[in-house]
Amino acid sequence: MFKKVYIEQKKNSKGSIKKAVFILLTLLSTAFLCGFQMKDGTYSVSVDISGGSGKASVTSPTLLTVENGTPIARIQWSSANYDYMIVDGVTYYNQSEEGMHSVFEIPVLCWDQEMDVIADTTAMGHPVEVNYQFFFYQDSIGSKNELPQEAAKRVLFVAFAIIVIGGLLNYILKKKNS
Repeated sequence: MFKKVYIEQKKNSKGSIKKAVFILLTLLSTAFLCGFQMKDGTYSVSVDISGGSGKASVTSPTLLTVENGTPIARIQWSSANYDYMIVDGVTYYNQSEEGMHSVFEIPVLCWDQEMDVIADTTAMGHPVEVNYQFFFYQDSIGSKNELPQEAAKRVLFVAFAIIVIGGLLNYILKKKNS
């Protein structure tokens, strides 16, 4: 009787070990595919969109903010007609001003694979929820300075500096000549 109980316990423990190993490998592979730790900060990331009618687009690269290890993408649509987005069952509302392109801050749930989202649009005259897939490219993560908006700011700053310096030089030269 002792041998039979021992053999059944041994079989059960092998099954439990296999089950635990399977669960551990599943968790590790999911973490490997979808998650990697990033330092808190502000970055840029390339994003592609598919689904819907194919007419809508989003700005890419887009701003990526990491807070407490959670990556949040700032999605700007090519339209002002989006009211809300649903990501992983959570609703996110448009943050832009009236008449401006719709903007949302949503979590990036995974990298280098499609991430399902729902976006509500009023472009058809009445609210319609549309299914989209976003694809965030992990290898494209870079400095926030790579964003077109940041480059435009730098160009404006340099132009302003040139105008001010040119004006000062012109003033000085006119004073010398008079």
